[in-house]
Amino acid sequence: MAGAEGRSSAPSVGVVVITWRARAILERCLAPVLASPLRPKVLVVNSSSNDGTVELARALGAHTWVIPRTAFNHGLTREVARRRLATDIVVMLTPDCFARSSDFLERLVAPIAEGRADIAYARQVAAPDADLPARFGRLFCYPDRSEIRSAADAGRLGSAVHFCSNACAAWSNAALDRIGGFKPTLVSEETIAVCELLAAGGRIAYVAEAIVEHSHPTRLRDSFRRQFDVGWTREVWRHLLLARGADEARGLAYVRGLVRTVLAEAPHLLPYALLDTAVRFLGYRAGRLAAHLPPRIAGRLSGQDFFWNGAGPGLVRAAARP
Repeated sequence: MAGAEGRSSAPSVGVVVITWRARAILERCLAPVLASPLRPKVLVVNSSSNDGTVELARALGAHTWVIPRTAFNHGLTREVARRRLATDIVVMLTPDCFARSSDFLERLVAPIAEGRADIAYARQVAAPDADLPARFGRLFCYPDRSEIRSAADAGRLGSAVHFCSNACAAWSNAALDRIGGFKPTLVSEETIAVCELLAAGGRIAYVAEAIVEHSHPTRLRDSFRRQFDVGWTREVWRHLLLARGADEARGLAYVRGLVRTVLAEAPHLLPYALLDTAVRFLGYRAGRLAAHLPPRIAGRLSGQDFFWNGAGPGLVRAAARP
């Protein structure tokens, strides 16, 4: 295991599941985790959704931690959760990720347990009923071939070198400790941590054999808001997240691939696919612009209204200071 040389026993594994109104899907997500021979310690974090998520998690055998909705922060909440578990390896999971095989957890943590990487993230595939843009997005970001990346690959991959998704990713807790853990942020806490770990000589593994089903329907409003939050975060953390080149280069590659795929499979969807792409781009650019505007204005365009009403923006700006 990275950072744990000399241990004769297998590393302990913890799983953090971040939830909000997840009762209907939680059991499908947790079943393969709780059945794993790794016997992970599972912590379900809930932002006071009061829909039975917490009660179901306890009934299934997971530990729970309930926080106020207004206190949730993508970085800080995960940071506190992983410290509460205090395992050698911690897996971050969202409840809408469903494992495609019973051994996905063992496959996911293997690069860390074997000392080959400090981070490992799973391959995400679209649900069977996902629309074409959603399916293409998963294929674009999650190929069928595993790899291990380091900072030396930045010249070849550009900004893609730090790609990762905490919808299903495993982390060496010792490695996270070395960089001070997950930072307060609006979104992209995993990308920030990957950048810091790569700069410190760490490695990230993409594990194509660890497969989870995870996708969202394409909705224009959601596309705008999601990219707005990404753009705001990229701009605030620009010294770190944009240091290897602007995200637009990868975005152009995405657009070219999407157009080719739509024309080949469903040409009638091209107008909507292009509209969704334009909305995403506008959301991203608006987010980067809003990083220089008062929070009350940014909050109207964000997907997380609760973030802007308290100390969130100030905490992020303080943490992002070079």
